[in-house]
Amino acid sequence: MSQPHVVVLEPIADSGLRVLRSRCDVTVLDGTADARRDASLATCAALVVRSTPVTAELINRAPRLRVIGRHGAGLDNIDLDHARAVGIAVVNTPHSNAESVAEYALTVMLLLVKGVLGASRALHAGELSTPGRSLPGQVVASGYVGHEITTRRLGVVGFGAIGRAVACKAMALGMDVAAYDPYVEGTVMELAGVRRVETLDELLTGSDVVSLHVPGRPGQPLLGERELALLPPGAILVNSARASLVEPTALVAAVERGRITAAALDVFDPEPPPAASPLLHTPGIFCTPHMAAMTHEALDRMAVDVANAVLEALGLP
Repeated sequence: MSQPHVVVLEPIADSGLRVLRSRCDVTVLDGTADARRDASLATCAALVVRSTPVTAELINRAPRLRVIGRHGAGLDNIDLDHARAVGIAVVNTPHSNAESVAEYALTVMLLLVKGVLGASRALHAGELSTPGRSLPGQVVASGYVGHEITTRRLGVVGFGAIGRAVACKAMALGMDVAAYDPYVEGTVMELAGVRRVETLDELLTGSDVVSLHVPGRPGQPLLGERELALLPPGAILVNSARASLVEPTALVAAVERGRITAAALDVFDPEPPPAASPLLHTPGIFCTPHMAAMTHEALDRMAVDVANAVLEALGLP
């Protein structure tokens, strides 16, 4: 009996490919522009994707498709309704990148709370070279004094695997952590040592730092002008989840007006953002290229986990 054909739409770690190749015939493409795409889809039983959109049109090009494997946690790049309608299983890796994304969130929180980025830029630009003044003295005089993160109030939006990992690491640093997630029971948060708040507004008004860890809905931002105005003056926002969670024009305005001291963004719409995007050119907004989960460890885990999930869905445990 021939082995099932699995198409990997973009390369994944070799560790995951080895798992797939042990039971399947595997074709690794180089994205949707790969000339082999349509011929490969025509015979595949499983499709493994990263962040590439899997539309109804793409699914319909694969008449033998039985399972879609998402190399990552979110499923918003997959047309789930159409997949369900045509009987295709969808699997993902909800826990594989939690530690890496949580470490990213804590890293940028520390950088922003302590004012490291502005001070580093000033040093590189030669702005801290006043004769007769000590370097620490110039840091103070130039307004680059940061804060301790200990006792800062962290608000975590979304208490899934990533949100829980962020909360755990933040509490180890001495932060006062609260979380908002209407789909998670309060006892789960209490067992983790986290205060549960009932509304997003309550979380925003009581947080010095807010970190987002929920799926996004295009066209329905979670944080717009009204919500950003609820944050205490000097607050910091971290979004390593989905670009659609934050209305970009409102964020730029809030930072420019000093309502928010700083924001860290790892996700954009579109990706990459246009070179002229205000998000890239507003002092106080720190941008990174969708790299929160991009560690060697997380990439290996995601590749192996999605491969095993696909094999299981194909009936090949």
